[in-house]
Amino acid sequence: MEIFQTILLISVFIVMALLMFLRVIPALIALPLMAILISLFGGVNYHDTIQYVIGEGSLKLFTAYTIAMFGSMLSVILQKTGVAESFIKRGAELAGDNPWIIGIIMLGLITMLFTTLGGLGAIIMVATIVLPIMASVGLGPMTTVGIFLLGLSIGGTLNVGNWAVYIDVMGLSVAEIRPFALVMFSISFIAAIIYLTIQLYRDGQDLNLKKISFISSSIIIFAAALFIIYFYVLSDNLKFYVDDTLSLIGTVIKYLIAVSIITLFIISISRAFQNKNEIDSEVHWTSYFSPLIPLFLILLFDIHFIAAFIIGLLYAFISTYKKGRLNLFIQSIFEGGGVVMPAVVLMFGIGMLLVAIMGPGVQLENYPNGWPVINLLKPLLTEIVPQSGFTYVLIFTALAPLALYRGPLNVWGMGYGLAAVFLASGLNPGAVMGLLLAVGQIQGISDPTNTHNVWLANEMRVDVQKVLWNTIPYTWVLAFLGLVFAALMFM
Repeated sequence: MEIFQTILLISVFIVMALLMFLRVIPALIALPLMAILISLFGGVNYHDTIQYVIGEGSLKLFTAYTIAMFGSMLSVILQKTGVAESFIKRGAELAGDNPWIIGIIMLGLITMLFTTLGGLGAIIMVATIVLPIMASVGLGPMTTVGIFLLGLSIGGTLNVGNWAVYIDVMGLSVAEIRPFALVMFSISFIAAIIYLTIQLYRDGQDLNLKKISFISSSIIIFAAALFIIYFYVLSDNLKFYVDDTLSLIGTVIKYLIAVSIITLFIISISRAFQNKNEIDSEVHWTSYFSPLIPLFLILLFDIHFIAAFIIGLLYAFISTYKKGRLNLFIQSIFEGGGVVMPAVVLMFGIGMLLVAIMGPGVQLENYPNGWPVINLLKPLLTEIVPQSGFTYVLIFTALAPLALYRGPLNVWGMGYGLAAVFLASGLNPGAVMGLLLAVGQIQGISDPTNTHNVWLANEMRVDVQKVLWNTIPYTWVLAFLGLVFAALMFM
């Protein structure tokens, strides 16, 4: 019976994933349907499927879609007040006419920010700034989304907050994680440069390949030199001095930014009282800080995402205030929720699928041994534990797409549970970490069920399934290369 159930579960996953991949059924319908079928075939009764999978599952990602709504409100008010259009024009003027250079700069900026940031709120806030700039210099919508996703994933590789599970669950030290993370960072950044170059060529841009090769090589060599000097050349005393100096500089910058934000509010309120925005036909320079203020509040002062967006909304309203602007402000709030609604509805399905696979997160009387679906899958997965470096690379490269659609290798599906199974089966903890980081590139960049993929695709008016088609060749190769390095280092 269990074998039959397992076959049914795998069949449902493969069939529904293919139907979404081939765009036969929209994800909006396929994800809830997949969640219901998986839970029923997995042994969950009808009542619990309705109660937990459908009922609680639709609320599973409530934080993500609430943040998305507030981020969308800010985006809409920036568009309606003309700030976004003016911001794009100014950005294009300052950026010049070299889309490749701008793409690399934006990639570096996104990567740098997400070595510390995380979560949909931060993604929306950064995207509000960089997406219009990339679009304004000729990067196509798909290229813009792809570069953002690559930068997000590359930065996440070095985000120490993401290493916590490897330290806590697998017993690895930072010194053991760092070398492999740096390897993944390096090959991912090279892949991102290749992706940008190919995409710009496909977008019809005229590219100077010799210049691009020189600049790319220089960036890679410079970055590698910095890493080698800091981690392997500098003594502990010099590292401490460098860290202390950077910390002091960071503190000074933090307080300068705090004073600047207060000053901007004072200037904007003063202009509003004096009706100066009624006189000026162009957007005042203070309004350009509307998308930046929430970002600084989140990044430097640990303000809650929703609170930061509300402050950004209020600042955008005050800095652009004119008679009748209150009606526009209210209209932006309503429209902001409407614009992001397709993404919100898709998140309902993603939440249902998460609960169908992992369970509601509490022990239920009906299932004393745990959630039936994950219990069915664990024995199967223990059978594929590789015993050599070659089989490790071969098996997990072939199975890498199982990181999509909340599959078994998806760290936001049952990936971490799977890691525990592999550890219990005797697989080296470093190899398990290497597997999750390498295959995680497919999940982090290509997976249509990521809330950030859904939001970015919705924002740039591209199909989230097309983002998968566009990026999967790169991310699958990245997964393969990561597994090769993991096998060399840990198997």
